[in-house]
Amino acid sequence: MTFLDPNHPFFAKAWVRWATVLFPLAWAALEFIFNSPGWGVLFAGAGIYAFYILILKGPDQT
Repeated sequence: MTFLDPNHPFFAKAWVRWATVLFPLAWAALEFIFNSPGWGVLFAGAGIYAFYILILKGPDQT
């Protein structure tokens, strides 16, 4: 079991995968704008990890 499973049925649609990536990145931007760099780094890391798992690696082709 992985932390973020790209093969889970919830992530079957591309827009769901992209929303899961873009939401934490947008939140990170807001945190940096409002001068909270700790939270900004945390959310940016979550968005980058989601991008790697959900977009770059993506679901297995069966």
